[in-house]
Amino acid sequence: MTTSPLAPLLTAFTALPEVSRLLSRAAELTEVDVVAPAGTRPLLVSSIPTDGTVLLVASTAREADDLVAALGSILPPEQVATFPSWETLPHERLSPRSDTVGRRLAVLRRLAHPDPSDPAHGPIRVLVASVRAVLQPMVAGLAELQPVSLRVGEERPLEEVVEALAAAAYVRVDMVERRGEFAVRGGLLDVFPPTEEHPLRVDFFGDEVEEVRWFTVADQRTIAPKDGPAVPEHGLWAPPCREVLLTASVRARAAELATQLPGVADMLGKVAEGIPVEGMESLAPALVDGMETLLDVLPTGSRVVVSDPERVRSRAHDLVATSEEFLDASWSNAAAGNAVPVDLESVLGTASYRTIAQTREHALDLGLPWWTLSPFAAGPDALEDAVEHEGVTFRLDAESVTPYRGDTDAAAADLRRWTGEGARVLITAEGAGLLDRVGELLTDHEVPHRALASLDPGVVETTTACLREGFVLRGGDAALVVLTENDLLGANARGGSTKDQRRMPSRRRKQVDPLQLKKGDFVVHEQHGVGTFVEMLQRTVQGATREYLVIEYAASKRGQPGDRLFVPTDQLDQVTRYVGGEAPTVNKMGGSDWQKTKSRARRYVKQIAAELIRLYSARMATPGHAFAPDTPWQRELEDAFAHVETPDQLSTIDEVKADMEKTVPMDRLVCGDVGYGKTEIAVRAAFKAVQDGKQVAVLVPTTLLVQQHLATFSERYAGFPVTVRALSRFQTDKQATETVEGLADGSVDVVIGTHRLLAPSIRFKDLGLVIIDEEQRFGVEHKEQLKAMRTAVDVLAMSATPIPRTLEMAVTGIREMSTLATPPEERHPVLTYVGAYDDKQVAAAVRRELMREGQVFFVHNNVGTIDRTAARIRELVPEARVETAHGKMGEHRLEQVVVDFWERRFDVLVCTTIVETGLDISNANTLIIDRADKLGLSQLHQLRGRVGRGRERAYAYFMYPGDKPLTETAHDRLATIAGNTDLGAGMRVAMKDLEIRGAGNLLGGEQSGHIAGVGFDLYVRMVGEAVADFKGEGDQAPTEVKIELPVDAHLPHEYVPGERLRLEAYKKLAAVTDEAALAEVLVELQDRYGDPPQPVLNLVEVARLRILLRTAGLTEVAAQGSSIRFGPVDLKDSQRLRLQRMYPRATVKEATRTITVPRPTTARVGGRPLRDLEVLSWASDLVRSVLLDDIAAGQQTGTDATASRDSSRMR
Repeated sequence: MTTSPLAPLLTAFTALPEVSRLLSRAAELTEVDVVAPAGTRPLLVSSIPTDGTVLLVASTAREADDLVAALGSILPPEQVATFPSWETLPHERLSPRSDTVGRRLAVLRRLAHPDPSDPAHGPIRVLVASVRAVLQPMVAGLAELQPVSLRVGEERPLEEVVEALAAAAYVRVDMVERRGEFAVRGGLLDVFPPTEEHPLRVDFFGDEVEEVRWFTVADQRTIAPKDGPAVPEHGLWAPPCREVLLTASVRARAAELATQLPGVADMLGKVAEGIPVEGMESLAPALVDGMETLLDVLPTGSRVVVSDPERVRSRAHDLVATSEEFLDASWSNAAAGNAVPVDLESVLGTASYRTIAQTREHALDLGLPWWTLSPFAAGPDALEDAVEHEGVTFRLDAESVTPYRGDTDAAAADLRRWTGEGARVLITAEGAGLLDRVGELLTDHEVPHRALASLDPGVVETTTACLREGFVLRGGDAALVVLTENDLLGANARGGSTKDQRRMPSRRRKQVDPLQLKKGDFVVHEQHGVGTFVEMLQRTVQGATREYLVIEYAASKRGQPGDRLFVPTDQLDQVTRYVGGEAPTVNKMGGSDWQKTKSRARRYVKQIAAELIRLYSARMATPGHAFAPDTPWQRELEDAFAHVETPDQLSTIDEVKADMEKTVPMDRLVCGDVGYGKTEIAVRAAFKAVQDGKQVAVLVPTTLLVQQHLATFSERYAGFPVTVRALSRFQTDKQATETVEGLADGSVDVVIGTHRLLAPSIRFKDLGLVIIDEEQRFGVEHKEQLKAMRTAVDVLAMSATPIPRTLEMAVTGIREMSTLATPPEERHPVLTYVGAYDDKQVAAAVRRELMREGQVFFVHNNVGTIDRTAARIRELVPEARVETAHGKMGEHRLEQVVVDFWERRFDVLVCTTIVETGLDISNANTLIIDRADKLGLSQLHQLRGRVGRGRERAYAYFMYPGDKPLTETAHDRLATIAGNTDLGAGMRVAMKDLEIRGAGNLLGGEQSGHIAGVGFDLYVRMVGEAVADFKGEGDQAPTEVKIELPVDAHLPHEYVPGERLRLEAYKKLAAVTDEAALAEVLVELQDRYGDPPQPVLNLVEVARLRILLRTAGLTEVAAQGSSIRFGPVDLKDSQRLRLQRMYPRATVKEATRTITVPRPTTARVGGRPLRDLEVLSWASDLVRSVLLDDIAAGQQTGTDATASRDSSRMR
């Protein structure tokens, strides 16, 4: 069992006379109101004696998470658990997320059947739950559901495990990507249990479990031990993913109910057939035998403790009211033709949530003591006169600490006073970097301090822990004082944090993105042009099985069916998916139109490449500043980062630093979806530049972003000697003049500003790095001004949705590009609703957000009517505090509104699309747009990116007037935005934008036709090749190589199931260009699908032969009757002699530039022709010895061949 960092604090706390007085009476008191400051609550709860579990009820999920973090620092973390609530309301047609359900069931299992031998599944000492989780009834008997568990060495038939997973509501797929999915391939079972961070791969040998290992979703590869533990100690432990399992009785009841509830008959029908359906949990009360609450499953000897009872009570009231209101809104929505909500009141006659009074009564009936922890109370302290089973008040003589808000002198004075009085003083911080800084400050102010040992009086002790608030507790001889980083720095809890992931994710390899082709999709073949995909086929020719991709082209004769091209899967690198105009014209096979289109595009591409190269060579020729390696301060700054970096963030940071340390000026574009941590990369790069005495200019598109970045940079650089200033129209003239002077004389290190920074009057003393945020927002003239300073300075550009224009520079390889594709952990896709505008729906959405203390963006893009809209919302939701913001307001008024919203002074911001870029408010998790049909696709995506930055589930409502018809384009846009809700959909949306608009604005007008003609992927490849050509790195496009030999080379269905996975594997094999890449693909196949059978090994050898043929300049090796043809070849005299000496019956045809060699056999007379691996190695030996002049290989071949012939003679 792990010990907790704050164990000495808990000992000192419980030893205080006041506390021990309360704890000694704890067993006999049923109802106690404890009055104590918030900072003492985690310690009080940890010290309450109990035989069962202490259930701590918090008002919100966020508060529950903070309490869990604090309790995990005081008690061993495995003894503290959280019981999450559904993030959906009980009548929505949405199922709670499988990871929520998995965590809930894992906790219930531990409460009912703890496993003392395994700490991770052992008894729970403190269970924290939000009031929502406590009030919501759940299906009875969930704690009895058996998780599917497997350990190494256990024997269990794979079929049985698969059935158990299916019964536990896991979905069978071909490739595991989300929680609650599993896949089977031969003897390999992949499962993603909802409670795990990574999915697990179970390797069966017969019926025995041979190995269990973690793998990553991104590349489907096993996690290497250096990136983290590859093998979980507990094996596979997979709790069910749904709270309603489709047993026979549930299905029978669903069939009966279908007649009583016609509105949800569609759902009930599916449930009756045993098909899990989205939202079926809402039907649970009517389908199962009984419901219970969390209180019913607590073990005997447990007790309930309510934190902040007043807030819990009002939250419980809101919950019931909002639930009913949403039900009303859904019914009125249903009247307009949308789906009917799940309303069981007619069947059951009860509401979906209990009230807090009912819950309290129920707890006391079950014999569970009910304690409350409140900061104030009506009655005096009456513990001494308490009679058993009577409500009693107990006051703790403690007070909260007055926050110092960065005033170190005042803090030091207080600390000296407390230590002088003999108090025990403890200071906690969350990050080690910050703790070191606190230590330095204490040393500077001559306050004696040390790391936490036994918490002795008269000395300040420090440690890392996740406490939110401190306190001063008087009692006995000496006081007990705890200060947290929030008390010292006064960082008010503005944004919700995402500090709940402590383990580093592993680094990514290549991302797996299977080529998903449906029948009728347009594809581009490099030699034959645009066609439509038909199917994948297996064909057996001369006993060798191969797989082909069938593409249909336009008919060569009028009135005839289209021509079909069979592309062998080893040539898949020639085929890409078409992204371009709406519907391209399908080319004729072998016609001249494709060649024309291609050569025209190539000509234009050359011009672009030449222009880009001029820029590039100027940059390459300019010596820049090579920055020094990281300093200790740099590492300290990085340690103080509160979140866990995503793997992409880590690799991008490394790339940026490596670029800065080179003499060539950096020009890197960082693409990452909204909120993927680009700012932190900028913070670290800027700090590195300042360490070398250089100045940094951060260029942002809006004044709001200046404020935000200023706050972020200042907060991250707090305590380091770095001067950060802003320059935008929000500064007074005096401030602006000071900043400009500071830049000229070098006293300002980092300046954050709008395009005002580009004004000719701004002079830098020694500019070393320019950071451009939201690069897509800057126009051409700004880019020109930047180009002037760009050649000599390092440039780091950042963009969220690279609109097609920005992609171009990066895809050509002129700029280095890093992509952040991993969402920060604990981020969830935004639930997107597209529908007609409805007042009830808006009111319900606003109330739902207020219920969880969140905020709402309401986008109304018309300044003339914005105040009327705000008044309407005030009318609909009187308790909401509403403000407006738009670009025509006075600057200071606008800034004030945004800052107030940021600091949570009001709830609903009615604004124009001014919030589209870069406004980072993690507490705003609902977005409502009333005229979404008027906005462009990247605008819709950017706006949706403003929400979903915290831990809670975010909602986006895209509405349009119900009485007006939608245009075709608006319909397409809304359909795209509704379809791409996953995190990181930015790139997909950008590509789709290209399709909807045609690729007109990628590089200005004249290129658009060429992209529509050849498709985006091929166009990008052509630009890349043209640039490489100019650079003199002239890698030509890999030539098409045809290998037609009697080789049984394919991926058997039982080895790689599912068409899209086979396509992906074939594409990877077709794209290899050297031995190292081939080895990597083979390792990946082995890891993901098990040991490759012979046809797969043959396929790898075919790929190896293709690499060799490309090296030798051949494009074809084909069996032709009784001989094998190689071409095209131009033999030197020495090579011709060698050919005739080693292969006497070979003939050279000068006219067609081919060699034909008799087909090799096992023996000269009566031997059978060589096949599979033998014929491949024979062909590669011939190429090596004759065409690549590798005579040693040839002699080896000669002797081998002679030996094989001799042996066949003896036989």
